[in-house]
Amino acid sequence: MKRLLATVVACASLTPPVASLATARDDRPAPMRFEWRLEGPAELCGTNCRSWISATGAITEDTARAFEAFTRANEVRGATLVLDSEGGSVLSAIALGRAIRAYDMTTTVGRTALLPAEGGKPPRATISHNASCESMCAFILLAGTRRYVPTEARVLVHQIWLGAKSRRARETSYTAEELQLVQRDLGRLVRYTAEMGGSMELIETALRVPPWQPMHRLDADELRRMHIATVDQLFEQDIPTASIGVSAPSALSTSAQGQR
Repeated sequence: MKRLLATVVACASLTPPVASLATARDDRPAPMRFEWRLEGPAELCGTNCRSWISATGAITEDTARAFEAFTRANEVRGATLVLDSEGGSVLSAIALGRAIRAYDMTTTVGRTALLPAEGGKPPRATISHNASCESMCAFILLAGTRRYVPTEARVLVHQIWLGAKSRRARETSYTAEELQLVQRDLGRLVRYTAEMGGSMELIETALRVPPWQPMHRLDADELRRMHIATVDQLFEQDIPTASIGVSAPSALSTSAQGQR
């Protein structure tokens, strides 16, 4: 499994990801970090405290490799991945999504909030579902073998675009080579969506929204119809809680062409 993940990541890194599903923000979001979290307070959940992996931040060209490093230091098979992301690199998101599926993980949208540490122990956490999964994050969400989207969560999509030109998309000129790269990555995204069991309606809906317009928020009916949401609750009795591992360092590059 480790060799398989390394191969997927290596293939994704051969060509720099120049396309992204992008919005026009002036600030550059922090790159995605992966961290184990344990539910709290301990006195409330007792012996039934759940664990999950918090995945927060933008998807950069290094994100899939950072996840590979995380899996080398942690047992992630069957774990729950809680996403809170602005989106980012198309190719890195595809590589990450395939790795998530290979590890039979559950995906959801949520924001991890840390509780005060007690007794010198690592802080416990809670999940707030008032969070967003934007752009390519929606396609990472699709990678879970079980996928839960709570009512409060926002899953938003729009067109694939050249990340470096998304902020001035209508005023910028484009070369034939750049258009070819967008078409290439779009083809890869279509294939990936089919692999994950998603609906082509998801691709069609995203491609209707250019980067200079507000992203489209998928409603509950769309989430079900497009096969993004597949279960009605996050933690179920028949789903084993993954054991806590030692978090690997999450040092990611702060620059990537495929960033939102």
